[in-house]
Amino acid sequence: MALNGSTIVRRQLGRRLRHLREGAGKTVADVEAAKLASAVKLWRIENGKTRVKVADARALCWLYGADEPTTQILMEMAAGSAQQGWWEDYDGVMPDWFGLYLGLEGQAAQIKVYEPELVPGLFQTPEYAQAVYCTGIQPQDPTRQRRYVDMRMRRQRAVFQKTTPTQVGAIISAGVLHRSVGGPAVMETQIERMREMSRRDQVDLRVITWDSGAHPAMLGAFTVLDFDDPDDPAVVYLETHVGCQYLEQESQLAEYRKVFSSIHRRSISLEEYLS
Repeated sequence: MALNGSTIVRRQLGRRLRHLREGAGKTVADVEAAKLASAVKLWRIENGKTRVKVADARALCWLYGADEPTTQILMEMAAGSAQQGWWEDYDGVMPDWFGLYLGLEGQAAQIKVYEPELVPGLFQTPEYAQAVYCTGIQPQDPTRQRRYVDMRMRRQRAVFQKTTPTQVGAIISAGVLHRSVGGPAVMETQIERMREMSRRDQVDLRVITWDSGAHPAMLGAFTVLDFDDPDDPAVVYLETHVGCQYLEQESQLAEYRKVFSSIHRRSISLEEYLS
């Protein structure tokens, strides 16, 4: 089992602790009664949304009746969950809930994203990212703005400059290329950046044209993340203005994979669209 990537470790540890609890026939109320964790804290632990103290992992294993080898493994994972991710350097620049996604994105073996409104973050130039930031409702502070753009660029490096680069399949609406974010000069540079990225072996960048008509992804943007480690299941990521949602059920994953396959067949390559 690989212990690299604190976000991945937290997810794996959370699932294992939940399975232990359920296997032992213990409820959330039982954990609260034992004064080991509140319902909220246990939910965060089991969903991989927080660091886990080694002492907490040991105590939960005790309550669930785990054997010593299992307890030692989960304690080791708890120690790994405390490692700080690079995105934690940008506290205050992005929503707290986005950090989990950045950790998953950086560890993913394959990313499939559909974006109908703007250039996906993995392909944005600094100028485009700055223009997107300036259109938001967040405070227009120059330092905060600079850190936001830097975070965007570091995010790209985390995906594309790994030893084994992530395979990225992105489908955008034609409107993304025609919406003048930041002005003509910014868009010209942005489109050239996307053309350059699309020539990479690891990138498949496609466009749904205007004449494609109605298609299954019209309900909005989504991202599917797949991982090499069999202990870390695939996930669908959905984002809103106030939070995000992670879908992990097989039926949910199957539905979004089907939607992505359908729009992939209807789309054309970026180079073909621009030629």
